[in-house]
Amino acid sequence: MIDHVSIAVRDLETATRFYEAVLGAIGMTAIDVREAAVGFGKKYSEFWINRRAGMAPVAAGSGAHVCFRARSADLVDAFHAAALEAGGTSDGAPGLRPHDGEGGYYAAFIRDLDGNRIEAVSFLR
Repeated sequence: MIDHVSIAVRDLETATRFYEAVLGAIGMTAIDVREAAVGFGKKYSEFWINRRAGMAPVAAGSGAHVCFRARSADLVDAFHAAALEAGGTSDGAPGLRPHDGEGGYYAAFIRDLDGNRIEAVSFLR
């Protein structure tokens, strides 16, 4: 139903390096590189980062929340580890989230360099 999502970042070059590492862990690459935006995806650009140089840092508890589907729990773990290594912060370590139902919702949450909350999830059934 949703074709693509975009979020704002203050420093496009730094954010591009961050997302190349983080999204690369779940099989996404930079597909479209433009002067003020970069699109990531597997076959087409599904997730965009857009430069907003004058943007103030996102306050705690604010910002966008985007969730990516991963093929396995191992990839969720790799996503989380890559984010921490690239300078992001943990907003929820990898693990089962039983409060999200009986479907084996295995997820990890991170905050990117601009404070956006990014999640990876795999369903362990």
